[in-house]
Formats: sequence, structure tokens, C-alpha cells
Amino acid sequence: MKALVYTGAETLDYAAAPDPVPAPGEVLIRVESAGICGSDMHAYLGHDERRPAPLILGHEVSGVIADGTQAGQRVTVNPLVTCGSCPACRAGRDNLCPDRQIISMPPRPGGFAGLLAMPAGNLVPVPAGIGPDQAALAEPIACGWHAVRLGRAALGEDAGIRALVFGGGAIGLGAALSLAAQGIADVTMIEPNVARRRYLELHCGQQVIAPDALDPAARFELIVDGVGIEATRARSSAIAAPGGVVVHIGLGSAAGGLDIRRMTLQEIAFIGTYTYTAQDFRDTAAAMFEGRLGALDWTERRPLSDGAAAFADIRAGRVAAPKIVLKPDAP
Repeated sequence: MKALVYTGAETLDYAAAPDPVPAPGEVLIRVESAGICGSDMHAYLGHDERRPAPLILGHEVSGVIADGTQAGQRVTVNPLVTCGSCPACRAGRDNLCPDRQIISMPPRPGGFAGLLAMPAGNLVPVPAGIGPDQAALAEPIACGWHAVRLGRAALGEDAGIRALVFGGGAIGLGAALSLAAQGIADVTMIEPNVARRRYLELHCGQQVIAPDALDPAARFELIVDGVGIEATRARSSAIAAPGGVVVHIGLGSAAGGLDIRRMTLQEIAFIGTYTYTAQDFRDTAAAMFEGRLGALDWTERRPLSDGAAAFADIRAGRVAAPKIVLKPDAP
């Protein structure tokens, strides 16, 4: 098969790679669409020690089962593989499994390839009427769905909640869509890129402002940080309402920003969120398939063979769409 292989900082090679061999309980998937995630960008820039080169990146995947009794079934892929038997898995918090693996991290290669092997239990069937690019959005949207679910549970109520989302990429937009789908209508997004702000406003129907346009006196009961850098954590600490909740998805940088004194005196909760549970992933997919998350038509399509250029364009800020989806070339 052909794959897009990360070989070093800011270097991606489109080259031949061995076909994956499914382990017992796994099936082979012919990849149709694979989205570029912020974590893929971190690896590409050489900033993620969990993803050493050489490695096939990509964990936002949809495709078609290529073998076995379900051959031909279209699926979206939950990339998080867990043990199923530890206390976290038994409690339905499988995303905290100590033995968790995710494709695009060793030992599991990712989905920027023609083929992918996955456990059958990680696949969600995709109905007619949902295209492969839409189906590949289940993974990034599930991150926002999980964060919103935790934030709402911590607040204990939905009435009168004002929500703010940092970041207009797929994680931030997925969180905004999840907020609406879970009953929170007053949602503002913050996005610094002018072209992306316009895209989100005109194409996705979102209320989006520049970082410097936020009223300093504004307060929000629920904040979703889809960026995760010192500046967004500092801003979250300052504008969270007393008793509010900050849910932190982004991993842009590891340290700094939180105003611990204000968060303590105002009883502001900070919740770190990692991926999603298997149930969150299924719930996200169901909401997508039912049309509760909109048309899901906010992707830009590129061939996998042009993946290196796509990464360069994202880094340079030349991409308005929240998500680039790479399409493997025909075998």
C-alpha cells in the first residue's frame, strides 16, 4: 500500500509501506478519508515525543471493511483501543485505560494509508446518506461531545448557560456543535484567523469573534478550550463566571496560564478531558447520522499524495476550512 509517512520534523514522505496484518479479532479497512488533526501537526513539527519518526500518522478515519463476513460495510473508526477489563474500562471510562493505545502512536500505525487494521469493536457502521468525509469527522467531534458532557454534568444545569469556545478548528467547531446538540444555545467562538472566522460565520452559522473583540467584562459559565496554550488558559481563568467550569481539550502547550487564586476564590472548576469514551463516540456518531450536528460539510479534500503540502498549508494559516481530509489514491 501507499502511505504518508512522518520521517522527521516537517518531513512527510508519500511512499510504499507494508500492508497491515490484522490480529485476532481485528478486520482490515480500506481507508476512504482521514482527517488531519492538531496532534498530527504537533508530531509533524517535532513537538510530540509520543510520535517518534518514522510513523504513519492520522487517527480520524472512515473506510470500508475489506475482509471477513462484513466486507463492504462502510464504517467510521474509534481509534482508541483499550483493554476492556481494567477498572476504568469496567466503569465506562475506557478512555482512561492504563493500557490504552491509539492509532498514529506506536505500536499502532495511523490512517494516512490505503489500509488500516482495527478491532471490530472499534467500528461504527455508517448509514447511506453519510459520505466518508463526513464519517471521518466522528473522531474530532467526539472530543468536543465528551468535553461538553463533562462540563454540563459539573454545572448541574442547562438553563442560562453562556458558553465560550476557544479555537475554530474541528475540535472547537465540534464542541460548538455539541453544545447546541446537548441543549446549550448561547455559544460564542474565538478564532484569530480572519479567513477561518468568516468561513465559520458564513458556512457553519457560528457566532465567532477575534480574540481582542471579547468584552473584558463578559463572563461564561462553560468554557471549552480547544487550543490549550498558556494564553487561552489565562483568558479562561479570567472570564469564567463564579462557579463556572473550564473544560480543557487542546494540548498546544503543557504549562502556565491558570489563575489558581481566582479559580479557588470563585470556585471555578478545571476539567482536563482526553478523547472520549466508547459510548461518547457512539453517541456522537448517532447524533451525526440523525442530523443533529448539521450538514458536516466543512471539510477541504486533498489527495493523500499531496499530504505534505496540506500540512504546510495548515502551518502557514492558508486553510480556511476547519478540517482537511486526505483521500488515499485508488489502489
